[in-house]
Amino acid sequence: MVQEASVVKTILKFLNNLPGCYATKIHGNRFTAGQPDIIGTLNGQTFAFEVKRPGNNRVTPLQEATLRKWSDAGAITGVVHGKEEVKRLLGV
Repeated sequence: MVQEASVVKTILKFLNNLPGCYATKIHGNRFTAGQPDIIGTLNGQTFAFEVKRPGNNRVTPLQEATLRKWSDAGAITGVVHGKEEVKRLLGV
């Protein structure tokens, strides 16, 4: 079974190899509850992704609300299970 940490690592490697892109993992603790797993920018466009392992689509109400706030502020957001979904959301 694929672990979420492995999916995050693959996505970060992909993103940080794109020209004009910087992305980082948000490490969960009591101060960052609900924040997306990955945030970054691509050519000035902010993005925020909640990462789930393949087959898992369970997003908490707090995660949903936080992604909505990022989206309302102009960020590209989504729940992703791998780099192909990230590519599609970012249009790369």
